[in-house]
Amino acid sequence: MEKRIDKGYQKGHRGKGHQVDGPVKVALFSASRERTGDFELSAAVFGRTGHEGLLHEAVRMQLAKRRAGTAATKTRGLISGGGRKPWRQKGTGRARAGSTRSPIWRGGGTIFGPVPRDYSYKMPKKAWRRALSLALSDRALNGKLMIVESLELAEAKTKQAAAFLTALGLRHALIVIGDEDEKFLRAARNLSAHKLLAVAGLNVYDVLNYDEVVMTAKTARAIEARLGVAPASSDDAAAGDSAAAPGVESSGVES
Repeated sequence: MEKRIDKGYQKGHRGKGHQVDGPVKVALFSASRERTGDFELSAAVFGRTGHEGLLHEAVRMQLAKRRAGTAATKTRGLISGGGRKPWRQKGTGRARAGSTRSPIWRGGGTIFGPVPRDYSYKMPKKAWRRALSLALSDRALNGKLMIVESLELAEAKTKQAAAFLTALGLRHALIVIGDEDEKFLRAARNLSAHKLLAVAGLNVYDVLNYDEVVMTAKTARAIEARLGVAPASSDDAAAGDSAAAPGVESSGVES
């Protein structure tokens, strides 16, 4: 799994890092799965490069939180038996012994063995948000982020959801859904090749672990708002809607 993640982030994005100039343009698809133009995303969220070590730290933190931490061994005090001294202290020629559950005996306790513990820790919030922005930027800048106008299905059927994703050419995708995509969630949650996440659950590990990322325009704007980008004004939104015609470009852890 770690090899997959290391491969997911391009090695050319090393160093101090920077933000690309201007908005990031990604493919925009209609509800009928036809490309209708490009969708503009904020470069502050989807246009960052560099700081590969920050991605590594974010993934390590997530994997550490997933550890059960239940490994345990028994010390000499936890093993039954051994309460009687096996032989007298002196006069036998043997080494002195006080219990058959001593760690140096076969069947005895374990010295310094693992005990149940919590492996989780937290990154600073700003570092986590930056890492998530870097992961999303990698997908956007490498053509692996796709915006669809809608995830609406005629029926909440898994077969329809699978056909929808296949028509988009997706084989191993992370679908980020909003509150209005409840029907698609019920239809696609059983698809083993894909994973569905709400905006609040979006994380670095899953973004890097899946080959493609799919979301609606509304969800993309919600992600930008979550990562600190101010939402567009009503005038900007109206301009974006008027530019969304086919063939015309439109504007599209840890909280």
